[in-house]
Amino acid sequence: MVASQAEIMKHAISEEYLIFMRLALDEARLAAAAGEVPVGAILIAEGAIIARAHNQREALQDPTAHAELIAIRQAASHLGSWRLTGSALYVTMEPCAMCVGAAILARVERIVFGAWDAKAGACGSIMNIPEERRLNHRLEIVGGVLEEESRELLQGFFQGLREKLPLNANR
Repeated sequence: MVASQAEIMKHAISEEYLIFMRLALDEARLAAAAGEVPVGAILIAEGAIIARAHNQREALQDPTAHAELIAIRQAASHLGSWRLTGSALYVTMEPCAMCVGAAILARVERIVFGAWDAKAGACGSIMNIPEERRLNHRLEIVGGVLEEESRELLQGFFQGLREKLPLNANR
């Protein structure tokens, strides 16, 4: 049986999502190794990686040093424009309100993420900012790509932190 063009395109797109999400996971592992919450991001424009980043809130003592914001800043610098039209942001965890807001303002075309974030996710978990009709830019959201791997990395990181706590710290 010959696959239809739509099936071939769907497979190609899915494979692209997996490739770039694996690279975002590599960035997340760098964050974990540095003692940061393991979130990684890759920003793609015209099929090329133009930015890669991981959380650096602790290292920089900056509450805005999320992987997504760092990647957006790098991409804007690389392109010489704040307009990231046609770009795709791959991130290992559902973006928070700040990060999805920045992606909207930067005119990112698509966000692809791994794990859902029941505590701060703003792409469908606790709120859905991209669906807000009053905003002047729309972006596509694709969630759950390599979700298990992303979630396991986060859970393992936090489990490790809990194991390092003194015995009385949990009480």
